[in-house]
Amino acid sequence: MSAAAGIDRTLAALADPARRRVIELLREQPRRAGELADAVGLNPPALSRHLRTLKATGLIEESHPAFDARVRIYSLRPQAMTELKCWLEETEQLWTIQLGAFKAHVERAP
Repeated sequence: MSAAAGIDRTLAALADPARRRVIELLREQPRRAGELADAVGLNPPALSRHLRTLKATGLIEESHPAFDARVRIYSLRPQAMTELKCWLEETEQLWTIQLGAFKAHVERAP
């Protein structure tokens, strides 16, 4: 998958408010699916669809504690945001250059 396609998938996944809330919660600590469902205010099947999307984009990962394979613990995969952060930094640099050139142009005008 190209970098652009990865960024597109990440942005599409983060476009949903419920998925962004899941990311915010997982920033604090890993959580069980039931905890996430309660905190986000979704029923388990709806949350499951959001978790599948987040896993498919590589934003989160799922693990199972040794004591019970039925329990699913979700946590962030920070490396998944690397491409997006790089793209945002490049875009910010471009805008800084463009705005600097525009400012210089305006200041030169009589």
